[in-house]
Amino acid sequence: MKGERVAQLELLLRSHPEGLRRAEIARRLGVHRSTISRYVEDLSRHIDIYEENNLIKIRQKEEDENIALSVYESLAFNMSAEILASNTDIQNPHLASGLRKIAMNMHSYAPKISENILHVAERIDQEVQKNSQENSRYSKILEVLIDAWVTGRIVRLTTGEKADEEIELAPYFIGFREEENQDRKPITVTGRLRHTKDIITLDISSISQAVLLNETYTIPDNLKPFRLSREEGGMYDAIDMIPLTLELEEKSAVNAFSNLIHTDFVFSHDEKGRLICSFRAENSIELMMHIFQCGSSLRILAPEGYKRKYLTYMKHILNSYASD
Repeated sequence: MKGERVAQLELLLRSHPEGLRRAEIARRLGVHRSTISRYVEDLSRHIDIYEENNLIKIRQKEEDENIALSVYESLAFNMSAEILASNTDIQNPHLASGLRKIAMNMHSYAPKISENILHVAERIDQEVQKNSQENSRYSKILEVLIDAWVTGRIVRLTTGEKADEEIELAPYFIGFREEENQDRKPITVTGRLRHTKDIITLDISSISQAVLLNETYTIPDNLKPFRLSREEGGMYDAIDMIPLTLELEEKSAVNAFSNLIHTDFVFSHDEKGRLICSFRAENSIELMMHIFQCGSSLRILAPEGYKRKYLTYMKHILNSYASD
């Protein structure tokens, strides 16, 4: 048990390059403060540890590379970290660790942004510790999926509410699923079911166990990131497809989407006699540009989130001409 605690201490200190007080280390490891000195002494035999202003730190080597971001890149990273922390349904301790390392690197030239990022990392850590058992299971499964994706190896997954379904998957992509009317977006894995051509997307929180296999796979160059699901009546189940509902001035406006990945167009008329078109289309900048190209011949009705995103994009374009 002691060796395990020492390993946990090393991971904790590497995740907090700014250093931690002994009381905080004890709290995070779930041990009495009096035992921390022994763990620090044991760990110091293997790596260079020092104490400064009552903070225990790992001494960085001169050859360690630092990330040099501009102030503008730093602020953009800060905002991205805020969005990621606010939109994920289960927090990831690796995100907190990575944020702290980057924050420490930018402390000298962007101290306010660095402090903001450290606050985000601390908020993530607090969420992780609130439900440590569930977050630990989730993080281990995510780590296995990432290892499988990076090394090109198939993974065996146990899924289902009763953990009674087992599948083998070749992971192609790990990311967010766009879902309407949902504040937090689930992190998902998209990949091919072994021995089939079916490509599916799974919410990682629905996976109860993940085992890395020795069999390897390759991602095809001509991969289409979706599959046609029979269970959903022919609708595409994909991580990057937007369910659009448009009001059309003329039916020919949909020709603008001919070179995009999309489902069949479904036309109808509302109670005011307006022509309505519903379909799913790839979530890409090209989609937004094609909608812009149509001008006033169409209008986005749903989803509301994508409509707001489009309006923000339009305002950004207009603001770029404001000084002329």
